[in-house]
Amino acid sequence: MLKQLKREKSDIITQDNDVRINPDAMIECDNLVKIYKTKDIEVLALQGLDLTVERGELMAIIGNSGSGKSTFLNMIGGLDRPSAGKLYVDGKNLFRLTEDELVEYKKNTVGFVWQNNARNLLPYLTAIENIMTPMLFTKEANKKERAVELLEMVGLSHRKNSRLSQLSGGEQQRVAIAIALANKPKLLLADEPTGSVDRNTSDYILDMFRNLNEQLGITIVIVTHDKGLARKVNRVVSIRDGKTSSERIMKEDYVEKLKDMSFNWNNADETQEEYAVLDRSGRLQIPSELLSGLGIDGNRVKLELKDGKIIIEKP
Repeated sequence: MLKQLKREKSDIITQDNDVRINPDAMIECDNLVKIYKTKDIEVLALQGLDLTVERGELMAIIGNSGSGKSTFLNMIGGLDRPSAGKLYVDGKNLFRLTEDELVEYKKNTVGFVWQNNARNLLPYLTAIENIMTPMLFTKEANKKERAVELLEMVGLSHRKNSRLSQLSGGEQQRVAIAIALANKPKLLLADEPTGSVDRNTSDYILDMFRNLNEQLGITIVIVTHDKGLARKVNRVVSIRDGKTSSERIMKEDYVEKLKDMSFNWNNADETQEEYAVLDRSGRLQIPSELLSGLGIDGNRVKLELKDGKIIIEKP
């Protein structure tokens, strides 16, 4: 059964409209709502999402198609505006940013890696030229030297003069990561970064994210369907129906093994402990498979406190 997790807040350094800002948080959202409207219909993509991501954290977000995870990524990336709730990234209130401030935010605070490399790379440019392109909008003095440094960081300095058609899918994705780091962002967002590569390449890319996280101290959020990738990070947040439903935290036995590149994660036992997450009002989502196991098909359950445990039963 899922354990209960209620995240504690650290010291508060500022206050804005009665919203407390956690100084250790890179991302903090409270009761976040996103509604998409068309002429004939409204779609509620996020339904009160609560989530905190600490500075320097490497974590994954998982969920079925339509769960709201990509919507959330687009909002913290500054690509979409929230409808209601609270959303802070690096201390910035994303509800209050002007259009000019939003441009600066996307240029200086956040880097994006897409699953579709057509969104990451310009096919008529070489790898090094692709990496230098976002630097055209900055005051970076030594653009070429910085691009070479980033290529070395992702293990592709020998392919700096190769164009898109000359690179494998995994190499293209590694160039895309270098591009996302070109402007020295504080937050790196990756949307299904291993969705179009094989298992070995997927493992290599995750090891690269871990190295970048350790070397640069950059906060990395990965949205993925890849459960193999998700089980190798310290924290995994599950989003279901537009809300945080559960978290998986790496067991202590496996935390040290994250540093061992030769460890075979595919043969490992369950690496994480799963917890149900309480929202601000004390509500939680119970996975459908647990409810089905109890034979519950309606919206009523019986609750009982017994021997320090909350018992859920079919009425």
